[in-house]
Amino acid sequence: MANAPFNPAQHQASTVCLPHGDWATVLDCLSEHFKAIGREQWLDRIIRGRVLDAQGQPISATLAYKPGLRIHYFREVPNEKPIPFQEQVLHVDEHLVVADKPHFLPVTPTGEYVEHTLLRRLIRRLDNPHLVPLHRIDRHTAGLVLFSANPKSRSAYQSLFPNRQIDKRYQAIARALPQLEFPLVHKSRMVHGEPFFRMHEVEGASNSETLAEVLERNGEFWRYGLSPVTGKTHQLRVHMTALGASICNDPFYPQVVEDADDYSKPLKLLAQSLRFKDPFTGEERYFESGLTLDW
Repeated sequence: MANAPFNPAQHQASTVCLPHGDWATVLDCLSEHFKAIGREQWLDRIIRGRVLDAQGQPISATLAYKPGLRIHYFREVPNEKPIPFQEQVLHVDEHLVVADKPHFLPVTPTGEYVEHTLLRRLIRRLDNPHLVPLHRIDRHTAGLVLFSANPKSRSAYQSLFPNRQIDKRYQAIARALPQLEFPLVHKSRMVHGEPFFRMHEVEGASNSETLAEVLERNGEFWRYGLSPVTGKTHQLRVHMTALGASICNDPFYPQVVEDADDYSKPLKLLAQSLRFKDPFTGEERYFESGLTLDW
């Protein structure tokens, strides 16, 4: 039987199609195209078998350059900063994995984080390279993340999110808003702003919606229940700021703070529960975080 084609996503590899140029070798092309990495690092990765051809086989440092050639490589971050908080696995079955993500841990590799991400940790812990997150929560947010564990059933679970067939509940702690009447629905049009990682509200047809309610009052701070109808980046953080009560310890809203990774001041936002009807069995599935937000 022929070997299955190499799947870079399954192996957590990145892929590049070599651009047109006059390089002699693939090494020359990669060194010039990714200048931030540098020739010595590329050579070291090639020697260690971390750069592969289209069939998933390690290349040599002398492999001839050809435009359009597909090359797979594994991202590496030298001296990657460890995240000193541990995730908890709440559920594992043939199709799904549910994990409780701590504050500050990214869900997937991004920027300066590759190995210290929830996805990479779970792949190693559960020995399942097929894991793919079905949704994302911010690095500064704690709580539930749902993963597909089986490529054959993945699309059915993925469709729950764009079709709004999954009920997501969050908790947040922020300043009291006695001047507003709860529960309330906040709608707005959100777009990317400056810096690039922040969102902000503008005039126009709404593309984001959140139901907010008060769960507990504690003097000048309240515990809010937040149910996002849509899933825009930083939606809950932007909407709470727009209501007049930015979530406690938010490093981006209303202003960017200098130390966004002060472990003593985690963002008071928790992805608390997920509820949906299983697309295969029709049964109601419900998962609840074991984490809590302290005052």
